[in-house]
Formats: sequence, structure tokens, C-alpha cells
Amino acid sequence: MKHSLEVGFSFGLTSGIITTLGLLIGLNSSTSSKIVVIGGILTIAIADAFSDALGIHISEESENKHTSREIWESTFSTFFCKFFIALSFLIPVLLFELGTAVLISAIWGLLLLSGLSFKIAQNQKVKTWQVVAEHLIIAVVVIIAAHYVGHWISIVFS
Repeated sequence: MKHSLEVGFSFGLTSGIITTLGLLIGLNSSTSSKIVVIGGILTIAIADAFSDALGIHISEESENKHTSREIWESTFSTFFCKFFIALSFLIPVLLFELGTAVLISAIWGLLLLSGLSFKIAQNQKVKTWQVVAEHLIIAVVVIIAAHYVGHWISIVFS
């Protein structure tokens, strides 16, 4: 895969998983409202996808190593990957009771992240279990933190 597309894909996928899961779990813990969670996912899919794409665009420009075409490839691949990954978390929320949807979403996100981590480790020719474990531990920390922050918000602001 071209470097510019790989940058956008890996960043968009990772950010789409972590940001959406964190928001989804935090909003569920603080509100238990399906409509609020849906609104949060849609907001992430649109606003944060644009934000991340612009961030990658500026980051790639600042390296002064890439052609204009490569920069735009990274920008668009980041946007589309983040957008569609974030939207994928809508499916369980629309199909299931919110508690079940959150669990399915967490499993979905961790599976996607495991797959990406496995592929990265293979490409780098390093121990796959270490890379996968490192990335999953970080994701689980985000999930736990988002849950407890959401719970704290529901106590303090209710």
C-alpha cells in the first residue's frame, strides 16, 4: 500500500475506533440515552473526521517530504476511513438495546484494532502479540476511563 494511503488508513481507523468508543461509552455511562449516543457518533463521524483529516494534512505538509498528491491522498484516506469506521458503530446502536450495543461496539472496536495491530506487527517483523497487546491495553484504558468519567458526570451534574 502507498505510504500516503497507509498513513490515512491507519490513523483514521485507530482514531475512529478509539474516539468513537470513548464517546459512545462515556455518553452511555452519563446519560443512558440512545438518541444522545447516536448524536455523538454522528458528530464524531463528521466533525472529528474533518478535524483529523486536516490534522494529517498539516502534519504531512510540515514534514516537507511529500508531494501535494501524497498529502491529499493522506488527507482523504484519513477522512473516509475515520468517517466510515465511526459510522460502523451506529449499526449495533440502531439494532440493539443500548447496553448490548455498547458491549457489541467494544468488541467490534477491539477486533478492528487487533487486526490493524497484527498487520502492523507483521509489516515491521516484530512479535505480533506484543504490538496487539500494547494497543489493546491502551484501548481498554480509554474505555475504562470513558466509562468512569461518564459515570462521574452523571453523579455530579444530575
